[in-house]
This record gives sequence, structure tokens and C-alpha cells, in this order.
Amino acid sequence: MTRRQGYAVLSALVTLVVAVSAAIYLTVAADHGAVHSALTDDRPHHDSSVAPASTGTWVGAWSTSPVGGEPGTETTGLAGHSVRNVVHTGTGGTSARITLSNLYGQTPLTLTDASIALSAGAGTAAADPDSMRRLTFNGATGVVIPAGEQAVSDAVRLTVPHDSDVLVTTYSPTPSGPVTYHPHARQISYVADGDATKDTTGTPYTEQTTYWRYLTSLDVLSDEADGTVVVFGDSIADGITSTTGANHRWPDILAGRLRSAIEGGGQVPRYSVVNEGISGNQVLADGLGRPAENQSGLGRFGRDALSRPGVKVVVIDLGVNDILRNPQLADPNSIIAGLRTLVREAHARGLKAVGATLMPFQGHRGYTPAREAVRRQVNAQIRSGGVYDAVVDFDKALRDPYDPRRLRPDYDSGDHIHPSDRGYSRMAAVFDLSMLKGAGQAEL
Repeated sequence: MTRRQGYAVLSALVTLVVAVSAAIYLTVAADHGAVHSALTDDRPHHDSSVAPASTGTWVGAWSTSPVGGEPGTETTGLAGHSVRNVVHTGTGGTSARITLSNLYGQTPLTLTDASIALSAGAGTAAADPDSMRRLTFNGATGVVIPAGEQAVSDAVRLTVPHDSDVLVTTYSPTPSGPVTYHPHARQISYVADGDATKDTTGTPYTEQTTYWRYLTSLDVLSDEADGTVVVFGDSIADGITSTTGANHRWPDILAGRLRSAIEGGGQVPRYSVVNEGISGNQVLADGLGRPAENQSGLGRFGRDALSRPGVKVVVIDLGVNDILRNPQLADPNSIIAGLRTLVREAHARGLKAVGATLMPFQGHRGYTPAREAVRRQVNAQIRSGGVYDAVVDFDKALRDPYDPRRLRPDYDSGDHIHPSDRGYSRMAAVFDLSMLKGAGQAEL
């Protein structure tokens, strides 16, 4: 190669480098120089309130299970109304996202506006004005959720403290029903006429409700927690007799205990706690309808437990309704087989399964000596260690020492099956936090 040819080749290479560099520059400039980083959910984010890349782990701050279609909403749903759900966080974070469900809707649910904000105080529909954020779904301010489906919002930048009330508001302009709901919220939420999603005064919210509607989860990007504990149960997990608005369900109290232990430097896992209890839920049997209302534990376990963000441990407290609601005498071995199936599914995901013994119910209208015998047989197998990785003995902790077929009077709400606030507190107190350590066994 001559010197002239060498210069020509060098010049061509320089020209190529400059062209490639210019192309890169133009590409970055057209994208505003942004560095795209998924917050573990791989959804695009488009406005300035959407959360940027950050450290932390996505965990559940609050959740509830969809139970059925709300009576009276079959034809119009809540068209023309804003629904402001009030939920209480078990852990805090720097960004948030929500899940909305149309599981029991028979037609698509159109939501044209949604927002999230911190509550201005207890027992109010008013929001902290500085915290009000519009929610988006794949960058759009509205979303259409097909019948039987759900939608997850984009992550939004918002500092959510633990142990705080959060307001999640949706507006639907068109008929769609029935409304997917959770009837036993033990929390007052609100409804307003028209689109009041971004209202901070609370004034338009003249209707109160004890239901949670559409909303099934609030997740946060957290530096406080590295994983999620899911409490999977029935009305006792649901806290059906606990004081409304006081967050005295036993999973709430457990979340506070765990957080206090973490803050105090205790050797316990850094986990949040969420509640997936449904009143009347059974291990084996579905409710009526298509899709089934009050779906069995076996049927809903994947949706309500295994799919929770960052789930590490599942606490299972089910079985008493299989005894009480079966028109025939329940087979204890069938109940145990169902519980073992749940545990196997948890183990297949590498999760630990903690189980609870079934508490007594003499005095309840469904009590019979034969059903009491089934309860004791189920508890004997649970205590034997052949069902769960670890066991919390709620039966022993709350039964009357003078008559173990009954709840201790001060732990009894009065219906002889559900605990009082004091009983729920006792349940959380006897839960050994060290049981949350480690992973599930490969096989039992």
C-alpha cells in the first residue's frame, strides 16, 4: 500500500467514526438524553411524576382479595362516580403502583382518570395536596380493563410512609358491572358524583362505604423491606369483627411487630405483610357464580398469594369454613390434602409456608360435637409437622383453658368464632417472627 493509499484509508475510517458518533448523538438527543431503566416491571413511563430509576425492592404495602360482584351494580356499575378507596400501608416506599380488578365484571370497565395521594388525616376523604398524583397506565391517563381481567398502573414517584392511610381514586364515566369488590373492608372509603379524582378537600365525597372497590393492591418501591409475607386466610385474617378504621386485624398488628423488630435491630427478615383473607373462604369449595365468588383457596392461591411482589413467605390460616359450611361432615383428610397442595405450590416457587391451627368455635350456631372432632383431627395433623414448614398454634393461644372447645371469653368477639380486638392482638403476639426466616423445604 502506498502512502497516498494509506492516507485515503485513514481518512475513510475517520469519516466513518464521525458519522457513527453523529448518529448516536442524534438518537440520544431525540430521546431527550434519558436513560431507560425498568423498575422491575418493564412498563414504559412517560410523565414527570412517574418514578425514575431508584434503589429498593418492590413489595406489597397493602392488598386485598377480590371477592365477588357487588349486588345492585350489575347493569350500571358506578358510572359517573369517583370511588376513593382508603387503604393502610404496612411498609413505606419512594414510589408506588396499584392494581385494579374487573374480575367479576361482565363488560369492559372504562376508567378515564385515577389518582393516588396520602390522606390528610384519619377518617377523612381529604388528601394532602402536596402528595396528589395522577396515575397512568402504559403512559395513558385512562384504561379499559376487559371483563375478568386486571390492570397495573405505571409506577409514580411518591414517598409513602409506613403505617399511613393512602387514598386511591378512580372515575368511570360509562356503565360497567357488576363492580368487583371486597365487602368486609373494616375501613371507611368514599364515593363522589362526577370526576373528583384530583380533589383534595374531600368535600364532594358525601357517600361513605365499608367496601373496597376495584382496587386489589398497593405496591411500593421500598428500602424498608426486602420481601413480602402474604397472610392467606378466611374471615379471621379478614378481621371481620375488628374495630372499623382501627387496623386491628391480626395481620396489621403482625406487620407493626415485624417493623418494630427490624427498626430495633432484631435478627428478623425485612418483610412487609399483606392480607389476602376472604370471609367465608374454604380450602376446597368455591362459592356460586362464574367466575366463582369467594373462590376456594386452591383456586385463588396463584392469584392472591404466589403473584404478590417479592413474596417470600405465605402464612395459611384456612380450614374452619370447610368444617362449618359443609352440609355433610367434613373429611379431615381431604382438608389436609388441600392444605398440602397449597404448600407444594408454595415450595415450587421457593416460598416458605407457615400454617395455623384452627381455633375453637363452641357456642357458634354451626357447632356440633362431630365438627369439633374434625377440627381436632385437622389440628393434630398440623401440629405433627407433616403439613407446613412451621406452625403457629392459634388454637392453644386463644382457647379457654377451662373449656378448650371455646374461645377464651376476653378473646371472643361475642359470636364464638371470631376474635375480639384483644384476641387479634394475641394472635399477632404469639406469632414467632423467627418462623419467617429461611425458605420452604423441597418436599415434606
